Amino acid sequence: MKYIFVTLFLLISTLHANIKEELFSLYQTKQYKQACRFGFQNFSSFKKNEELVALYGFSCLNSDYIDRLAIPITALRSSKEARANATYFAVILMQKKMLYHALIDGYDFSGLKLPSTNYILSKVFDLYNQAEKNKLQKEYIFKDPKNQHISYKLYLIEERKVIKMVIEEFYDTMLTKKHIYW
Repeated sequence: MKYIFVTLFLLISTLHANIKEELFSLYQTKQYKQACRFGFQNFSSFKKNEELVALYGFSCLNSDYIDRLAIPITALRSSKEARANATYFAVILMQKKMLYHALIDGYDFSGLKLPSTNYILSKVFDLYNQAEKNKLQKEYIFKDPKNQHISYKLYLIEERKVIKMVIEEFYDTMLTKKHIYW
């Protein structure tokens, strides 16, 4: 009986170590989508390890899986750094939801002041909030206030009856990255 318990304990410890190594490896090699998916599938194995939860959250953030941040937001609470990461994720998730609501439903949040981050969605949220909006437009073009070579195009698309919000990043006239959120 003791042998079975020790074997089971070693097996669980090995699996946990492999999950940690795999998530870390995927993140280090910038395979953020795979890391986010892997973290989502294995979350119950590391939900008490705030370093791994944060790594999972940043993987999802870097792969534009913003809605998956809700899980790390609720799990990151035991340390100062964990709470700071949870707050960072929560700000971006709320900005995404509010911007989506504004673009689709015409919601006016111009009187609202939220914290800002360096994440692309946060930058566009701030630029949209500062822009004059007489009516809803099909697309919005914003210049980055810190770098005049960078601009952002914000618009909606519909795919398979799902309305998605798109942010395109440009360097001068060259598209550098496209972010799609729903």
